[in-house]
Amino acid sequence: MASTIHRNGVVQRVTAKLDRQGANNNNIVRTKSRHSHPPGSAALRRNSSSHGGDAVPGRVRVAVRLRPRNAEEMMADADFADCVELQPELKRLKLRRNNWDSDTYEFDEVLTEFASQKRVYEVVAKPVVESVLDGYNGTVMAYGQTGTGKTFTLGQLGEEDTSGRGIMVRAMEDILLDLSPETDSVTVSYLQLYMETVQDLLNPANDNCSIVEDPRTGDVSLPGATHVDIRDQQSFLELLRLGEAHRVAANTRMNTESSRSHAILTVHVRRSVVESANNVLTENFDASHLTKPSKPLARKSKLVVVDLAGSERIHKSGSEGHMLEEAKSINLSLSALGKCINALAENSAHVPFRDSKLTRLLRDSFGGTARTSLIVTIGPSPRHRGETSSTILFGQRAMKVENMLKIKEEFDYKSLSRKLEVQLDKLIAENERQQKAFEDEVERINLEAQCRIAEVEKNFADALERERLKCQMEYMETVKQLEQKLVTSQERHGCNGFVKGRGEGATTSSADEVGEVKRLFEIEKSKRKATEDELESLKIQLGKYAQVEAGGDADMIKLRKILEDDATQKKRLEEEIIILRSQLLQLNFEADQMRSCLESGSSGNAFPAVDTSSSQSRHSQLRDTRNDQKASVATLFEQVGLHKILSLLESDDANVRVHAVKVVANLAAEEANQKKANQELIMAEGGVTLLSMAASDAEEPQTLRMVAGAIANLCGNDKILMKLRSQGGIKALLGIVRCGHPDVLSQIARGIANFAKCESRASSQGIKSGRSFLIDDGALPWIVQNANNESAPIRRHIELALCHLAQHEVNAKDMISGGALWELVQISRDCNREDIRSLARQTLSSIPQFKSELRRLRIEY
Repeated sequence: MASTIHRNGVVQRVTAKLDRQGANNNNIVRTKSRHSHPPGSAALRRNSSSHGGDAVPGRVRVAVRLRPRNAEEMMADADFADCVELQPELKRLKLRRNNWDSDTYEFDEVLTEFASQKRVYEVVAKPVVESVLDGYNGTVMAYGQTGTGKTFTLGQLGEEDTSGRGIMVRAMEDILLDLSPETDSVTVSYLQLYMETVQDLLNPANDNCSIVEDPRTGDVSLPGATHVDIRDQQSFLELLRLGEAHRVAANTRMNTESSRSHAILTVHVRRSVVESANNVLTENFDASHLTKPSKPLARKSKLVVVDLAGSERIHKSGSEGHMLEEAKSINLSLSALGKCINALAENSAHVPFRDSKLTRLLRDSFGGTARTSLIVTIGPSPRHRGETSSTILFGQRAMKVENMLKIKEEFDYKSLSRKLEVQLDKLIAENERQQKAFEDEVERINLEAQCRIAEVEKNFADALERERLKCQMEYMETVKQLEQKLVTSQERHGCNGFVKGRGEGATTSSADEVGEVKRLFEIEKSKRKATEDELESLKIQLGKYAQVEAGGDADMIKLRKILEDDATQKKRLEEEIIILRSQLLQLNFEADQMRSCLESGSSGNAFPAVDTSSSQSRHSQLRDTRNDQKASVATLFEQVGLHKILSLLESDDANVRVHAVKVVANLAAEEANQKKANQELIMAEGGVTLLSMAASDAEEPQTLRMVAGAIANLCGNDKILMKLRSQGGIKALLGIVRCGHPDVLSQIARGIANFAKCESRASSQGIKSGRSFLIDDGALPWIVQNANNESAPIRRHIELALCHLAQHEVNAKDMISGGALWELVQISRDCNREDIRSLARQTLSSIPQFKSELRRLRIEY
């Protein structure tokens, strides 16, 4: 029996009794003599040696994988043997022509139907993944007839059985395991080529991505594709699920889930590496202690995993209609790929890469700079022997293609910038530490000098005190001696006085001696006085010196303390004055209300016959009283100032906050012109924010009613509408809803109605566009909920707010979905006020969306 052996497309006839060992030896010799190692980097030689021992590092490596028989083939081909026979130990495959002849082909790897997914990955894809991690581009591609297991080999997620994980999942696991999250990054894009259109599987709206080629380097890129950063395996699995959900597939006779597009998964890897530092040589060629600083480099590589759509024959797949057009597009792109591989295998001068978008995208994979592994998948059925033979020949031609592997490195400016920033931060911190140490040293020297000065002063004072005591002792001793001499002299004079006959010379001698003693006494007395004067002078000088040293600081501290006490007392007095004035205003207001009630009651019951003039007089008095109250509020405002009044809203005292809220509410409700000025001042000082804070801390209904009333008055000013919303006025009103008191809810409804009215006016004048701020801030549900409130004031304000909101078509969709349309219909039917009913009917008839929705619901209005 004869057979044909194919080695990379070379056909040789041998006999069946050919010695296998001799053939294997011949193959080894032929392979080694075909090419030799080119001079290159050590990393390139390591990769080539570890990736199969091929002598051509850049050659496309091809593996063949046999799919086991499926249920249909077991029934249809039960009486026939498989058309292929695998010899994995020899890396050979036999394709039977008939019962006698067969063709033998050699591949880099031959994988039987029992090969596990892990072995397939380690043999086919892992060498490419390792090259990508070393800085090379890599491509893993599956080619074969439809239904032979390409998608299973590449894209199986293995959710139920982890052993079934495909090449995509396992490759990402190895990449994430080898990278450093701090310095490296991984981004992924997932595309499909469908009917010669590049579509983004991660963003279906991007259904026509353009292909851009760099005229200088020839690199192909898709700037419009979505790139997603990958940090963990789980996010990558979710990305694959999203892409598979958007990929086009169909049910054919050959495959129930036949892929109708080419899927391209691109994994961009960026790694930071540091070039080793080199020693600087001196003139004597001795290694100096100086070293050339290392350069940060960035290696950018990409892994492209291509799941080609299966080639099919129309009469076998049964495609028709749109599926027929899809099959034609698939076969045309695969045919263009085959032409490019034939041209590269034959070293043709022209390679038709531009015949198809598929070949343009794979330009770097075949004949470029990427390390490429191709796995061809075949089936065992003899019915598809022609497709199996075509797939095998495609793989044989691909084995002749050689790529020029190249590491893509560039200077890592970002890493260098981060490194310099860290060094700068360290230098700044070190400088700050040195500055702090210098300041501490200066302070220590100052303290030491002060201590020495104090010690010198103390020593001087002690020496002065000792000198004073010494002078006193000497003075006392001298006085004592003189007194003793005086006593002795007097005794001697008394003893000799009675002697008769003593001459006049003796008397004169005693008188002279007494005069001498007196003179000496006066001299000692003058010396004592001079010593005491000198001591007092020294004390005065010492006191002045101590006063110069310490007296200034003590006076300053005492003066500062006095000023601080005065400021605190002044602030407390101002707060008390404002509180007393606000209390006075409140008492006047309550007295006016009581007087008004009494007058109205007395006029209605006790004096029914009072004439009109007296009634008018009472109303005039009431108006005067209110005007006096407003004048007093204005006077308070002028005397105290708005800023101080608003600052009291932040006081820790609850009573102070309540009185401040009353004053602000009265200011916001002034007469027309003054009211607008006060409201603008309140907004400029951040009054709404402070009112919101006061409302959040308050629980009593009276305070919340005043806050809601103040904000409601502000909502009626067109000029401050945008600023009111930006400071959270609407949300503050909705936050007060928690109280539930009817008076508080009435003020909230009034504020929302005022805001809706001003907003409607601004939209009509073209000042504002877009959806209502009330809807944006979530007020619509509360409006709808309280449209049928039992309180008449609340209901009236809500009806007005709904009518103003409905006047603009941009709010119609939200009002329909929120249930406001039905409330508007009820207002047009049941409202007590004719003007509001007319406004509701006019709005329903003028907005097209309302009209169409009412027609759909068959509601008459």
